[in-house]
This record gives sequence, structure tokens and C-alpha cells, in this order.
Amino acid sequence: MGKLGAAGKAGAVGKLGAMRGLGAVGRLRAAGRPRAAARLRAKTEGIVVASDYRLARYRLLYALLFGGLAMAAVVALFPVVWLALSSFKGPVELYRTPLTLLPDQVDLRKAAQVWQTLAFGRYYLNSLWVVAGAVASAVLVNGLLAYGVSVLRPAGHKLVTALMMGSLMIPPILNMGPLFRQIVALGLIDSYIPLWLVFGANPFYFLIMTTYFDRLPRALFEAARIDGCNGLQMFWKVAVPLSRPILAVVAIFAANAAWSDFLLPFLVLRSDALQTVMVKIYTLQAASATMQGFGPDKLLMVLVLASLPPVALFVLFQRRITSTVATTGLKE
Repeated sequence: MGKLGAAGKAGAVGKLGAMRGLGAVGRLRAAGRPRAAARLRAKTEGIVVASDYRLARYRLLYALLFGGLAMAAVVALFPVVWLALSSFKGPVELYRTPLTLLPDQVDLRKAAQVWQTLAFGRYYLNSLWVVAGAVASAVLVNGLLAYGVSVLRPAGHKLVTALMMGSLMIPPILNMGPLFRQIVALGLIDSYIPLWLVFGANPFYFLIMTTYFDRLPRALFEAARIDGCNGLQMFWKVAVPLSRPILAVVAIFAANAAWSDFLLPFLVLRSDALQTVMVKIYTLQAASATMQGFGPDKLLMVLVLASLPPVALFVLFQRRITSTVATTGLKE
């Protein structure tokens, strides 16, 4: 009987260990499930919560919404894919019928050849120099203005906010005439300074930075003031460290806008040695008919080379862009 009891106990212990093992395996499998599905099951806020997905009509609505977004993504990405693939085609392939999406061969030496033939590195450096100044101007000028309006709140800060908000209703193209006349009057033609300063008075950057600064704890600024910090020191020691996410988003937006800007650099930069990538593409398109050996396939490769920095910037920082901008207007 003792042996039978010991065997029974051993069997129970074995079953219990097996059950624990199966439970551990189940937990591992649950931990390995896709994050998207886990977030969906834990969704407790919004128009549709996790419990609603158990109903057939909500699952159908979710499937239709997902399908529509997938189709929109395909429509948005197809021109980019077509441009990248067509840039490796030759002149004969581009006009061949029936049209084909894939090139006969992908030769990366074509990109290097176009880069060296056009001395494209110089225009890349010019654009990077413009981007660096635009980012610095956008972050510092708009940041200081938003900090003054949101934290310091001097007399007339409501008027400044109203003027900045009202400027959002003015199309930017209408400002180009007065802005260009001021640039000419100040003798800033063939200078990067106007391209930098124009990003220092952006109402959109001011708006998102102001709403972010409104969420910062005022007790920290009061403590810094008691410790003897003045307004500028509080900006550098309190506001800037706490606002790195929104400053990074403004920097990304300014970098993308400065890289893609064409009209103002085209009007201001007259010298070929100072031209940016976008201005050089326009001059190449106008002169491609007279340039020997420079066909439409080479122009497509130039467009691909010009598109790489904005695409890389968005791919690397898309999570920060979407998460910060989505919560900018919220107050705790």
C-alpha cells in the first residue's frame, strides 16, 4: 500500500508538472503573438473597443476599413515604386509597348554614373546646408516665441497668438511677393539667410509647440525662478529638456520642408554653385533636350536620388512624428 501511495503521489506530481509545463508553453505562445493583435484585444478606448470585435457587424466594418486603408496605401505607394523601378530602365524600355513595371536589369552603377556626371554631391551639400539652417531657425525662433507665449505670458501674448493663428488662413503663395521684395531690398540675393529665416516664422510650428508647452508643469518653472533662473535660463534648462519630443518633430518637419522647397530657392539662388537639389532638377529638366547622353531615364534616376533623404527621414522617425502630433492638442 505504501508503494501504491508513493506511485500515486508521483503520478499526481507528474501530471501537475505537465500541466504547469503546458501552462508555461501557453504563456510563451501568448507572449509570442503579434503585438497588433495584443493591442487590439487590450483596446478599451475609442469608438470601437475590444468587446465590440466579437460581433459580426463590427468585424465586417473592421475588415472593410482595413481593406480601404490597404488600397489607399497601394495607391499612395505605387508612384514611388514605379519611379524607383523606371529609373533603372533605358530610354527604349521607357517607351516600349506594352509597358512593363519591372526593368530588364537593375544596375546600381547607373546611379553612380548620374551622380558623378552631374556633380550631384555639390547640390546635395547645398541642400543639407539649407536644411541645417532651417532646422535651427525653426526650433530656436518658434520655440522661443511659443515659450514666451505659453510660459512667460507677457502683456500682449494673446494678440501674438491671434496674429499667428490668423496667418494660418493666408495662403503662403500670397506672401511670396512682399517677401521677395524685402529680400531684394536687403541685398540677400544669392544668400541662404532668407531660406533659413523663413522657417523661423511658421505658424504651424508655433501652434504645436505652444500646445505642447501648455502641458508642461508650471511648478518646475516656479522652482527654477526661485533658484534664480531668468526667463532665458528657464527655457534652456527646463523647457528644452522636457520638450525634446516636440522639438524633434518640428526639426523633422522643417528638414523635410526645406529639402523639398523649390520656389523661394529658385527666386533667391541665381548662382549655379549655390543651387539646391530641387532647383537643379528644374534646370536639368529644362536643359535635358540639349544635353547629350542625358535622356528621360537619367532624369528619373535624378528624381530617385533627390527623394532618398525625405523618404529615409520619414521611415526612421515615423513613429515619433505620428505619436507626437496626434497628442499635441491634448491637455492633461
